[in-house]
Amino acid sequence: TTICICHVRIIYLLQFILAEVITSAEFHPKHCNMLAYSSSKGSIRLIDMRQSALCDTHSKLFEEQDDPGTRSFFTEIIASISDIKFAKDGRHILSRDYMTLKLWDINMDSGPVATFQVHEHLRPKLCDLYENDSIFDKFECCLSGDGLRVATGSYSNLFRVFGCSEGSTEATTLEASKNPTRRQGQTSSRPCRSLGSLSGVVRRGIV
Repeated sequence: TTICICHVRIIYLLQFILAEVITSAEFHPKHCNMLAYSSSKGSIRLIDMRQSALCDTHSKLFEEQDDPGTRSFFTEIIASISDIKFAKDGRHILSRDYMTLKLWDINMDSGPVATFQVHEHLRPKLCDLYENDSIFDKFECCLSGDGLRVATGSYSNLFRVFGCSEGSTEATTLEASKNPTRRQGQTSSRPCRSLGSLSGVVRRGIV
């Protein structure tokens, strides 16, 4: 009985300690003292390392508030940010969670300026994805050198490319192949492997 009680306490303590994990970090491309980092809670913090050794004391917080009416067991899991990247100009941060890519303006802390749907078609299958641990898969993201496109990986050797300039509706699905002579791409105007629902982009205005 004592062993069981101790085991339960250890599990509880581990859950408390690991309640939030830093998942990614990126230095500002122009200001070497500025560092952005993301967490498993779906937040991004921008800190000035000259201010304090305790990062949270002087930080700018970026996160999207959930609608309490839509929260579920999976809400926090799919909100975990697996990767962040600064745009070359240093003004925008791109983040990747399980379902979406989000573009943030560091001068605006009210929410992302654009949201790109990547795995929305998997939402009805979250229970199955949880059972086989696929829901914990991590994906990276990147921005093009001119800052006009963002990209991320997906399942089935597919990756997604979105236009992020103001007014852009570009959404392309490309397939990676082990055959270097094969070149195949599919745009949002053509259906591809039941990924037709992946072209949704929500924007709040990008300057």
